[in-house]
Amino acid sequence: MAAASPPLLPTTVLPANATATVSPAPTSVSSADANPAATRAFLARLLDSVKRALSGARPWPELIDRSALSRPESLSDAGARLRKNLAYFRVNYAAIVALSLAATLLAHPFSLAALLALLAAWCFLYLLRPSDAPPLAAFGRTFSDRETLGGLIVASAFVVFLTSVGSLIFSALALGAAIVCAHGAFRIPEDLFLDEPDQANGAASVNLLSFITSATGGRV
Repeated sequence: MAAASPPLLPTTVLPANATATVSPAPTSVSSADANPAATRAFLARLLDSVKRALSGARPWPELIDRSALSRPESLSDAGARLRKNLAYFRVNYAAIVALSLAATLLAHPFSLAALLALLAAWCFLYLLRPSDAPPLAAFGRTFSDRETLGGLIVASAFVVFLTSVGSLIFSALALGAAIVCAHGAFRIPEDLFLDEPDQANGAASVNLLSFITSATGGRV
């Protein structure tokens, strides 16, 4: 009688890339590490866009030339002057409104702090968050980008419309607009001529909006 054959031992063939499967996974860069770089890039592009926009400002002595001021003959004349001066001095007028807003907020530190906190929340919770960052986790649950955006909009509406911050902002903007309208109605525009820098100002405004969209990964 033939002897029984020994039992076969199970064998496994390791694939050629077996070492790749058992190697430790590379550590991913956290969103907190990416935030400083994103913040620097955001601020650099913002500063560049602001510089381009301000490069189209007209000379300030030309704006405050007292010899070019006169009383308009009628409301239609004042409106025509205002339209021409707005097209010519629009960068200077925007700076005047911004200065009016800044001066009003500096005179009310609590409102300034509330706006800065709101701006910081927008930047770090939405604008400067990488597009591949994990959902925001708070209060034992996670929030999607849509929910985070909705919360920021609600918080902004509360700060602006249900506190004194909104009235201060509207008052400052109204004061700046009144100054602009008064100057535009009394400034004689016959010696003003629009030129190529106006087109550059329009391009700078488009760039200012486009880079904000790219910084958020197309979420706004």
